[in-house]
Amino acid sequence: MTADSSAAAAFRLDGKTALVTGARSGIGRAIAVGYARAGADLVLLGRTGDLGETAEAVRRAGREAQTVALDLSRPEAVPESISALLQHRRVDILVNNAGVIRRGPAEQVGYAAWREVMAVNLDSAFLLAQACGAAMARHGSGKIITIGSLLSFQGGVNVAAYAASKHAVLGMTRALANEWAARGVQVNAIAPGYIATENTRPLREDGERNEAIRARIPAGRWGEAEDIVGAAVFLAAPASAYVNGHTLVVDGGWMGR
Repeated sequence: MTADSSAAAAFRLDGKTALVTGARSGIGRAIAVGYARAGADLVLLGRTGDLGETAEAVRRAGREAQTVALDLSRPEAVPESISALLQHRRVDILVNNAGVIRRGPAEQVGYAAWREVMAVNLDSAFLLAQACGAAMARHGSGKIITIGSLLSFQGGVNVAAYAASKHAVLGMTRALANEWAARGVQVNAIAPGYIATENTRPLREDGERNEAIRARIPAGRWGEAEDIVGAAVFLAAPASAYVNGHTLVVDGGWMGR
């Protein structure tokens, strides 16, 4: 094997199965298709199971795709569903991507909205990591990647629940990495910058906010979902075998401004 081929192999996912949540669109879909191109088979998880387009894109890349419908706003349903999946399918890579955001002044945030954000962004993410991570640790290998945010570091405006959940994701990542690193499981996170997805549509449609955000990004543009794929492949691949408890920021330079 040449040095070039050895380096390329370090970023391949051949023979692996990845479970990606929130895979219908945006960052989740981009990561799923990117993993397929890197050689992985996919388990695609979405709230309604409307994952046909992503599944077809995975199959066009030459890999298998299984879809799972699971409402992550009901964390109590996660353990049984994932346990059933793991009984007949090994998951080598978990990407906790699914997330919701509810915008509004803190004094107007209802408890139901707060709990919905926490349920999807944190509670279900933990339960998925718990189930998959325990199985990975028994096998002696695995990768868990949770999607954080710039609001894992900052407070934002009118997004108290989202910021709290994304701060918590970083703590969870470090805690799980401490417990499972010695058992062959790498646990990391990605903090995307301002990415053009459905969640950020209200910001992009607000002319003043859109311009203010873009002006602060050194790259001079909003990110695209595909901009996250390279980081996601790296953290899922053998190349990151000694990376643990880390949050990789992919933000066009925002945090360095």
